[in-house]
Amino acid sequence: MFKQVKSAFFWYYLFKFRRRVILIVLLLIIAFFANAIYGDVIEYLKLKDKLAYLEIALISKWVIIIFNIVFSVYLLLTMFKKEDNSDDKNLKKDKKTKIKEPKKEEQKEEKFTQREKEFLYKKTLQTKADFLVKK
Repeated sequence: MFKQVKSAFFWYYLFKFRRRVILIVLLLIIAFFANAIYGDVIEYLKLKDKLAYLEIALISKWVIIIFNIVFSVYLLLTMFKKEDNSDDKNLKKDKKTKIKEPKKEEQKEEKFTQREKEFLYKKTLQTKADFLVKK
């Protein structure tokens, strides 16, 4: 039972954050292949006797690996903070729309004639219970 719950949580979060997970996996694969490509570049430079470029190859390999690992860690750490930020943004949007809605209602009221306004204010919705109470 516990394994099923763990599996459900795992697949839920994997599906929810699939884009980030795919990006992290791709970054780590690039870091892994940077090491393999570096080995080939070293062999090529040794064959061509261009040993002056070995330093550039080594520095570029580690820059690629460190950048990919740091960016992957950053994506992992900010993965769950994104939910909180989206909730805050939704609240801010709701506040903005609430501020704008009364203005729209005021504009609608201006479109009504005096007779229509009186009808709207006097009209109340009544249920069957209200009718029975009146009788």
